[in-house]
Formats: sequence, structure tokens, C-alpha cells
Amino acid sequence: MPPRFRLSCAGRDLSADQAIIETTRPGGARQVFAMVARDGYFESIDEIPEPHSFTARVTLDRGGDTYSVDFEEHEHAHGAAHRDNNMRAAIIHVLADAAVSVLVIVGLLFGRFLGWTWMDPVAALCGAVVIAAWSFGLVRDTSAVLLDMNPDRSMAERMRAVIETDGDQLTDLHLWRLGPGHLGAILSVATQRQRGPEYYQSLLARFSSLSHVTVQVQHQ
Repeated sequence: MPPRFRLSCAGRDLSADQAIIETTRPGGARQVFAMVARDGYFESIDEIPEPHSFTARVTLDRGGDTYSVDFEEHEHAHGAAHRDNNMRAAIIHVLADAAVSVLVIVGLLFGRFLGWTWMDPVAALCGAVVIAAWSFGLVRDTSAVLLDMNPDRSMAERMRAVIETDGDQLTDLHLWRLGPGHLGAILSVATQRQRGPEYYQSLLARFSSLSHVTVQVQHQ
């Protein structure tokens, strides 16, 4: 479902035009959401744009009552950024040893009781294929870490959306993995406003996986 505000007023008889929600984002940008009546509740006509981090002021009965609600998002890295490759390599090592031992025993049993002496090299080849298949994924992920490749492209896009919400432009972004669940980021932002690096670091505080952030600001 598209993100929209929904508002119910228990015990109050209000029309849709008597309820207004205004959001204020960290950069000072404001947006007013008009409401429409649904089945037992009011719903905002417009969708809520990302990022979903702002203060919402709910006004009822044309200014008679006003309430403020803070919305915050805390996002985590996903996928390869959270994997512990050291632990993964240890597990693969143990499982590979166990799988090869089982295959060797099976080959010896077939050779001993059925005379299938060719089962021993077949078991060895099967073990090699199993080890190669498990190792391929591990080598691929660890190579990405060593080359400082982007570990989470979806997170990079969400970071871009957060920075560019208020008209600024993200001109460069480098995101890399520091360790399991910890990311580093270097970004360059072009802006026409008098903002320093600490402003953009505060915007990115919602990304709890960012352990080290360096910001360069270009004033246009």
C-alpha cells in the first residue's frame, strides 16, 4: 500500500476538511496533507514521500486542537553487509571435511562389498564439486570486501533519497564494508544553502549500520 496518513477521531464528529496534517523535516521543509473521509477514518490524499523521518503536526477542528508526533526511521544494512565471512569460512571448512569423509566411506564400502573400485575416484570428484560450489560464494563475497565494493545498493539509494529530499544533490557516494553489520561512507554533497558536514551526518544518523561517515560539502 502507498504510505499515507490515516487518522481516526474516537468520540468526535469531524468532517475531512477539519483535519489537517503538516510535516516538518529536519531540513525545515514543510508539507501539508489534506484529508479525505474513508470508512470510519480519514486518509491523506497525497502519499508520504521518503524519507519517513519528520515531525507531524495534527490540527483538528480548524485549529481547535493541535498535536505533534515525531516519526523516526532506523535502517540497517542487509545481505552481504551483515555476513561474518570468518565464521562462514570456518563452517564451510568443517562441513566440507565432513562431506568428503562421508563420500570416501561410501566409496570404500561399495568397493569392498560390490567390487566397484571406480566408486573411490567418483566420490573424490563429487567431494571436489561440493567444495568448489561452497567456496565460490565465499570467494565472491570476500573479494567484494577486499575491493571495497558497494555491499548494499538499496541502502545507497535510500541514503541518496535522504540527502536529496530538500533540494541538495549527492554528487559522489562511496559505501564499503568495515565488518559484519558496520559500513563506512564517504560522500560529497552540492548545496546552495549554508550547511556544514554535521547537518548531513545528522540526516544519516537513522542508518545505524553507518559506523564511519565522512562528508564533503560543495557550496554552489
